[in-house]
Amino acid sequence: MTSDSHGHTAQLRAKPVMLFDGDCHFCRRWVERWRGMTDGRVDFVTSQEAGARFPAIEPAAFERAVQFVDFDGNISSGADAVFRSLRYARNAGWLAWSYEHVPGFAPVTELAYSLVAKNRSFASAATRLFWGEDVRQPSYFQSRRIFLRLLGLTYLIAFVSLWIQIDGLVGSDGISPVGDYLSFAREQVGARAPFLLPTLCWLNSSDTFLHLLCGTGAGFSLLLLLGLVPPLSLAVLYVCYLSLTIAGQTFLSFQWDILLLETGFLAIFFVPWSWRMRRADEAPFSPIGLFLLKLLLFKLMLMSGVVKLTSGDAAWWNLTALNYHYETQPLPTVLGWWAHQTPDWFKQISTAFVLLVEVVAPFLIWMPRRLRLAGCALLVTLQVLIALTGNYAFFNLLTVALCLLLVDDASWSKLLRRVPRDPLERDPRNRVSPPLRAVAALVCIMLLPGNAWLIYSAFKAEADPPKLLAALDGAVEPFRVANGYGLFRVMTKTRPEIQVEGSADGIVWLPYTFRWKPGAPNAAPRWVAPHQPRLDWQMWFAALGGPRQNHWFVGMMEGLLRNRTDVLRLLAENPFRQTPPRYVRAILYRYRFSTPKERRETGNWWMREEMREYLRSVSLE
Repeated sequence: MTSDSHGHTAQLRAKPVMLFDGDCHFCRRWVERWRGMTDGRVDFVTSQEAGARFPAIEPAAFERAVQFVDFDGNISSGADAVFRSLRYARNAGWLAWSYEHVPGFAPVTELAYSLVAKNRSFASAATRLFWGEDVRQPSYFQSRRIFLRLLGLTYLIAFVSLWIQIDGLVGSDGISPVGDYLSFAREQVGARAPFLLPTLCWLNSSDTFLHLLCGTGAGFSLLLLLGLVPPLSLAVLYVCYLSLTIAGQTFLSFQWDILLLETGFLAIFFVPWSWRMRRADEAPFSPIGLFLLKLLLFKLMLMSGVVKLTSGDAAWWNLTALNYHYETQPLPTVLGWWAHQTPDWFKQISTAFVLLVEVVAPFLIWMPRRLRLAGCALLVTLQVLIALTGNYAFFNLLTVALCLLLVDDASWSKLLRRVPRDPLERDPRNRVSPPLRAVAALVCIMLLPGNAWLIYSAFKAEADPPKLLAALDGAVEPFRVANGYGLFRVMTKTRPEIQVEGSADGIVWLPYTFRWKPGAPNAAPRWVAPHQPRLDWQMWFAALGGPRQNHWFVGMMEGLLRNRTDVLRLLAENPFRQTPPRYVRAILYRYRFSTPKERRETGNWWMREEMREYLRSVSLE
């Protein structure tokens, strides 16, 4: 199939024609792909059917290579013919341009074509292995429907979860009132503050307005779940959650918060621009929007794996990280206790599996169908295992939603046992409008350099970005649309826990009970995800540092001294219901999971020992 000879036939044609060997399985499969890409602008016929109509082409040439005859009768063959036909394809004109203008592209592709042509049986077997029987350009309409509804569900969980905590966290009577925070920011940076902290709370920071943001977000999440006004819903959801993320300060600084913002923003360019999502009337989707969402998944997983290996933490290299992880993670589940009891060799294999999935599987995102589906299966499996052993809010659900974008319509048809809809039956005029394509392309151009640098920084954390890129990142960063990721870069080896206590006389001390974090040794770890108890999470971070690194901790202690209702609602039990305590303090303990023997003998899930005073006794005076 190697030939780059050119010829000419005097016959003018209404359409260009691609002639191929109808007896070649490989040719038939790939011609179907090109037929779909060119949307009927090129006629694809077998040489057995139509070869006689082109006497300028020798019969032996059909066996060596595909032949392309353009409008004027010019004939090309081999890779040249393929790329000339792709001039008429959507989103593939750059390939034809590259063949003609990029040095080295033409000879390399001709060589590759020649190798395939001389080994058709092998190429056909490889096609079956990596693509299956259908190599046509994949569509993702079913994945888009599932993804957008899972995104709506994730947004709904995020807004409702925050709604029931917002007063105690950043309300006017909460731990870190947002009004005070914004006033301080304006004092420090002046008129630039709203641009550095883009939140609607600059207009109104009252408790009522915070509830309005949460309620609006919950309402539009339901609309997205129902498939109604998806572009408007996503825009409103992004603005509301960005506003709350800024207002939430450290309580909304988690990686899944910025992941939700980045996903929600990029989904605007992938969502159907119609008032309702309906299966019977598929609105077009932007390939650029799909690419950006896949790039986000690639970045999320690859960075998460690479930063573990470049952090300098030997626990990842010697595969002992999971020896510590199950009991030192912020909020383990009861299955986390059981996972911790498994043999060390099993935990080492599990650690290797985590690194393999996070470092290798992301590259399968860009591979042919069967490799891409294998990558999806690995990534989803990892998220399920993480969710079973630890409480990570809506992170696992959102990541799985992104993973499902790797499953094309043909694969869904097999999974759901449905008759697939032929992509060629779709109306070729049903395309994303030029203005939307232009906006999506502009967003892609703006975000690609920053994302590329973020991925590079996972390998070279000490590298400084170029000045222009740093300036662009500085402009984009406040909006959380291009973020770096990397959970558990360094594995925590021990588990310090803070016990907060109050006293009326400074002699008898009574403990405050938190809803979800470890407290009483005999209390079993519980499932709380996808809800996130944000104070309990922050208590885990606070235990790794000190009160000076966690200014909100002082605000919480003041709330306890004043018996502030909003703050106390975040806790499970208040030992001073009638009269507030005169003093409060915090004691630091070291916790570890009990062994099965200790569990049988004591009934405890945790074993603990007192370490030191975390915060000395303080009072309002």
